[in-house]
Amino acid sequence: MSDSTQAKALEPYKIDVPQDVLDDLKERLQKTRFFDDLDNEEEYYGISTAYLKPLVEYWANGFDWRAQEKRLNSWNQHKVEIDGAPVHFVYVRGKGPNPIPLIINHGWPWPGEFSYDLIGPLTDPAAHGGDPSLSFDVIIPDMPGFAWSTPVGRGDLNYWKIADILHKLMTDTLGYEKYAAAGSDYGALVIGALGHKYADSIIALHLGHDLPPGMFSNERFWDLTDGAKIPEDASPELREGLEFMISTYVSHVAAHMLDGSTLAHGLNDSPIGMLAWLLRRWKKWSDKRGNFEEAFSRDFILTQATVFWVTQSIGTSIRMYRNAVRYPWVPSHNRTPMVEAPAGFTFLLGDAYPPAVNTVEDRIAVFENGPTRSLYNVVNVNAHMKGGHFVHYENPEGFVADLTETIRRVVR
Repeated sequence: MSDSTQAKALEPYKIDVPQDVLDDLKERLQKTRFFDDLDNEEEYYGISTAYLKPLVEYWANGFDWRAQEKRLNSWNQHKVEIDGAPVHFVYVRGKGPNPIPLIINHGWPWPGEFSYDLIGPLTDPAAHGGDPSLSFDVIIPDMPGFAWSTPVGRGDLNYWKIADILHKLMTDTLGYEKYAAAGSDYGALVIGALGHKYADSIIALHLGHDLPPGMFSNERFWDLTDGAKIPEDASPELREGLEFMISTYVSHVAAHMLDGSTLAHGLNDSPIGMLAWLLRRWKKWSDKRGNFEEAFSRDFILTQATVFWVTQSIGTSIRMYRNAVRYPWVPSHNRTPMVEAPAGFTFLLGDAYPPAVNTVEDRIAVFENGPTRSLYNVVNVNAHMKGGHFVHYENPEGFVADLTETIRRVVR
């Protein structure tokens, strides 16, 4: 792959949150007016005060942002502006004779650090028991409007516009002629758009979710079920799985689509409100068979929450949903498959979707026989028991192995 000579001129970037911003956050947290959350011990109504209060108290009085900031600054970071949007990214060169450039895109609400555990095994596979002849230059951006890729000076960003920006990052800014791309959740939408419009520049894609370009183009764009009801003859297992899936994923899409800014006013002003909204997603979307507290330490959770808070990116990240409707994706061609670049997939069975699927074989079959299969140029599909929706963070080993196999099938 072509070496990136332009990247040598990039200015380094370091995170340095002003102390007055941290002091203001602490004061707001210490003045929290907690909700008298009656009869919610099992979190039937959402995140409970009983669960949230000790976390907020630790955020105010025990959490050490400066230690986390130092840790984050141990990565090689840069920040550039492309098409009027700031793009912050971690950039780690691969070891070996011919590293393949790879951009990895996150989802909502999980900015870049959710993918950092992928860096070591991908850039230095020999040190992690992998194939030393297949390494990667890894680029992990915060998508514009998220985290350190702020403040944005434009209100129209969505997945396909971000795809255009990130393509320019890889080709114009970093100087790669061809590159691979990986992503999950909203990032899967972004790289699907890349694999459609820029297939000639894409070595291969690897996705954690089969979310194709054009998603949210239906009439009921705010409703992930598209108005479908649970079948009357559904088995108890299927009914339970569908109810769990709906309770997991429907509420945030509806709120973000129909009242994004209304919600953002409150979340941008109240750190506990913002934390509750984010934490509900992190907790509910994680491995349904796992232990959330073991997988997601409170320091990790509060690092991500602090990033959203100090960058004031909760509102701009939420805006991405409705902008997929206001500025609809328009295909660049009518060829099939729609996403022409070779694509691989990693599915984790701890996710709420699809419901009532209990084996790796069944999960793969759901995709192979499902409505999205024909939209991709599929070269590799795998599934794993471990992990929920946060694919890169909850099962980095599985994702790295599958991604590497996808690339191997394309380049060898």
